[in-house]
Amino acid sequence: MAGWPFLLFIGLVLLVVTGLMGLSYVLGGRRPARWKTEPYESGIAPTERPPGGISVEFYRIAVFFVIFDVEAVFLFAWAVTLREVGWRGFVEMAVFIGLLVAALAYLWGSGSLDWRARTRKGRL
Repeated sequence: MAGWPFLLFIGLVLLVVTGLMGLSYVLGGRRPARWKTEPYESGIAPTERPPGGISVEFYRIAVFFVIFDVEAVFLFAWAVTLREVGWRGFVEMAVFIGLLVAALAYLWGSGSLDWRARTRKGRL
């Protein structure tokens, strides 16, 4: 049987994971403390919670960043293979960049990139 090293590896991994989970269960604390449930960021304990929770604007900007930052991955891969893809790849990337510019123009025009919620024209 040629696959026994792989099966041995899987068995050892499962043994280690089970051992670590068991140790954390046995050695871990059981009582939740008040300070464990408090939010903590950048070494500064908050004095009070923001009224109404966290604004949706933070999440909206984060999603926009992810969407428009993913384009950098595609642009880098395209730039590396530009000689192999030729003119067809150039045209396809131009269409891709055009769609991203159109999406950015739409978001900018609708006011979605504005932090002041009252100035937005519509909802996304």
